[in-house]
Amino acid sequence: MPEPIYLDYAATTPVDPLVLAKMQECLLAEGNFGNPASSTHVFGWRASEAVEEARAELAELIGADPREIVWTSGATESDNLAIKGVVEASGQRHAHIVTSRIEHKAVIDSCKYLESVGHRVTWLAPDADGLVTARQVENAVRDDTALVSIMYANNEIGTVNDIAGISEACARRGVPLHVDAAQMVGKLPIDVSAVKIDLMSISGHKLYGPKGIGALYVRRAAVKPRPQIHGGGHEFGLRSGTLATHQIVGLGEAARIARAQLSSEVNRLKRLRDDFLHRLRVLDGVRMNGSEDNRLPALVNLSFEGVDGETLINAMTGIAVSNGSACTSASVEPSYVLSELGLADELAFGSVRFSFGRFNEAGDAAAAASEVLRVVRALRST
Repeated sequence: MPEPIYLDYAATTPVDPLVLAKMQECLLAEGNFGNPASSTHVFGWRASEAVEEARAELAELIGADPREIVWTSGATESDNLAIKGVVEASGQRHAHIVTSRIEHKAVIDSCKYLESVGHRVTWLAPDADGLVTARQVENAVRDDTALVSIMYANNEIGTVNDIAGISEACARRGVPLHVDAAQMVGKLPIDVSAVKIDLMSISGHKLYGPKGIGALYVRRAAVKPRPQIHGGGHEFGLRSGTLATHQIVGLGEAARIARAQLSSEVNRLKRLRDDFLHRLRVLDGVRMNGSEDNRLPALVNLSFEGVDGETLINAMTGIAVSNGSACTSASVEPSYVLSELGLADELAFGSVRFSFGRFNEAGDAAAAASEVLRVVRALRST
């Protein structure tokens, strides 16, 4: 049986071969295996140089200063460091946080933890298109607000928030803004120098880098979160631990490739997605979840009336997809994101996320659509 077409790039991406080649150079004795913190010999100097080159590449991708990039183990750790770190650094016993009900679990659970120890959280509801507006954020901010945390692009439905407007609202009120950009970095242009984001979470395995590596962008002189991991004072004192040179170099190379290909890849992936959707128009009872206009170029979440999403996924032998976030795929409850959009449980359970990526070919959209049509029609006829 041939391998199915992979359409779950929102869950994770395969490592780009150029990234792998760079990483391999940092593992063996004849390569760049040294500890970047070893300052007394050439092996450490070389590793440190490689780490800083990668830091510069990632900074260039998002329009930051390299000194504003803090290496972490991934976006989940970055979210925790940003949210808990800023609230703890505020010195308030009962600080106020503004976030939304459809954030990634790493943000939601961090905020719930802070609620459990006495802090206050305002949970904003998205509109019917799955978007949180700048007006909502500004109206929710109070004098004791220590942080606003709103995601750039939603991991389940692919909607893209107006972070420029939200950042302006936060700046007017003098409140730092954290943005989970795990699904956004490398997918659409980001310039943190133009859009005044104060902290931004980044994931390596969402942009063809390795798993287990990420970063937190921290705007210089704007905010300094309290460290959540203590040790040798690495990463400007914000995140202790021996740096994983091979993973950092991999993320740096992934950032370099993403920057070089960004414009052409956005257009190519949008064509694939639109071709896929066009071919499904012959099918009745299909709903796109989230805004049709403000969305990532490669991700679409669809609900199929009269069809259970899990059954549909299991019956499609030719494509690999998911019914939402990989972090909640074991849940038997309907997606909390879709429920917040007002979808009935039947439609929420009937939803499937399709996400295209770098290694999809032109014919994959047609093949995937054909398989969806075949299975949905079969399931509806039983």
